[in-house]
Amino acid sequence: MFSRQRGLPAAAGGGRSEEGVCCVSDVVDSPTQGVPCALTSAVPSKTVDLFEMIEKMQGSRLDEQRCSLPAPLKTEEEYIPYPSIHEVLQKGWPYPLIILPQFGGYWIEGTSHNLSSLSPTLSDVPFPWSGKMKLESDPTAKLYRKHFLGKEHQNFYSSDMSLGYLVLSVKYEQIEKQENLRLLLRTRTGTKHDLIPISCLNEFPNAVQMAKLLCEDVNVERFFPVLYPKASQLIVAFDEHVISNNFKFGVIYQKPGQTTEEEVFSNTEESLGFLEFLEFLGDKIQLQDFRGFRGGLDVTRGQTGTESVYTNFQGKEIMFHVSTKLPFTEGDSQQLQRKRHIGNDIVAIIFQDESTPFVPDMIASNFLHAYVVVQLTHGTTGDTLYKVSVTARDDVPFFGPPLPNPAIFRKSAEFREFLLVKLINAEYSCYRAEKFAKLEERTRSALLESLFEELQLRSRSMMGLPVGEDDKIENGSGGFLENFKSFALPGRSPSRTRASRFHGRRSSAIGIENIQEEKRDTAERIQKVLDSPGTFFDRKSDGSSSPSSPEFPSRKSKHI
Repeated sequence: MFSRQRGLPAAAGGGRSEEGVCCVSDVVDSPTQGVPCALTSAVPSKTVDLFEMIEKMQGSRLDEQRCSLPAPLKTEEEYIPYPSIHEVLQKGWPYPLIILPQFGGYWIEGTSHNLSSLSPTLSDVPFPWSGKMKLESDPTAKLYRKHFLGKEHQNFYSSDMSLGYLVLSVKYEQIEKQENLRLLLRTRTGTKHDLIPISCLNEFPNAVQMAKLLCEDVNVERFFPVLYPKASQLIVAFDEHVISNNFKFGVIYQKPGQTTEEEVFSNTEESLGFLEFLEFLGDKIQLQDFRGFRGGLDVTRGQTGTESVYTNFQGKEIMFHVSTKLPFTEGDSQQLQRKRHIGNDIVAIIFQDESTPFVPDMIASNFLHAYVVVQLTHGTTGDTLYKVSVTARDDVPFFGPPLPNPAIFRKSAEFREFLLVKLINAEYSCYRAEKFAKLEERTRSALLESLFEELQLRSRSMMGLPVGEDDKIENGSGGFLENFKSFALPGRSPSRTRASRFHGRRSSAIGIENIQEEKRDTAERIQKVLDSPGTFFDRKSDGSSSPSSPEFPSRKSKHI
């Protein structure tokens, strides 16, 4: 192509020298350079052609780099909505178990329920799971108890300008003649863990270097050693605040043709199929003086009905808020006595006797994020079968175990286990949704700050260093315990401010401002941890009634 010599010699006056102007063709074709060209009338036009060609080349390169901008986001009015529930009903039977809201916002699992694809023999209805189904959990919550508690190790604390408060645990381990460092770093966003062979390190690291091995963003000058003898019990209490062995789920009875919240919450009669399902789900218990996990129900004054459904599954206590067993109020179309509990649950079961579509936004709630719809059907021999579909908000990650195809189960112990595992995993997954994740991070950050201050003050006290009047602590209680109380007990300011994050169509009517359930036993549990290293958390409930609401400190993000 062209020579890279673009410039032409200029005359003293700034114009082109006649001797210095050369023909482009001669510059390119001539075997020798420096031979002047004869001026002709074609020279100016050829020079212009050169610059035009260069400009075109540069323009084409710019065009190649250009990309088409995406179309502007559509407004709600411009979307083609999904069919409304009334349009679906007009099309006639059979109806899907779940239909999406007109403008989406939810995902659905389990849309195939074709009985004809199954064998007419009930025993041939497939159940693709064998063995124990996996319950989701935070893998870092019990690492300290498993690897550090009761074993020789060191704890350190520090404060980072960007990461906030840090608590580091270090333990030397020898595994199969290999020397290792087991590290556990707690930050406000999560806990990081690793097992690092010492042979991979150039030199034995200090505490700051160990923290950087887990998180490169750590930027502190030093870590301070924890010198308080009971520090391990405070740390394990912080790590395991995400663990819960208690769950509460709503159970809503939807009769054929019911399409509104008011209709489903106004049901007072229970069909034989619904009663059979409740008996299959758990044990019917009398609420008066009930000693197990009450899930916010009143067990002393009968303000939330006289009976409920409860079960203990793999060491986890589950209380079901059954819509038909909660108090019914004449003249109240919204049935707030029922909705104050179910509307503040995270996951709910929708039970259907017959084919009737359920729409997730049918129930106005800022807390309900996932639904498991169970529809009764029967095989050719008359035995009980259940169709199942699952729906959850878009920001809720998928949770297992997955539904089969078609999503039809025979009534069996395997299906009961599947259903309970699905419900528990659904709640864990819902706490990773945006609304709950923000609340969990704020709770974790406050508890970590309190833990840091407690470790700092008690370590200074052990060294005989002066402690300010405002920072003095008494044996057996302190900042961490008090801060834990403030997030667990009603009437404290943190639980008041949390309600401002949520706004909904009728959220104020169901007591959204009471986000935290009354957990007066929480302080006792933490005190037990302080008093005895081996104590594990056991939630017990007092007898009063309170709106059942999500236990925000009991959920976490996974960081390894």
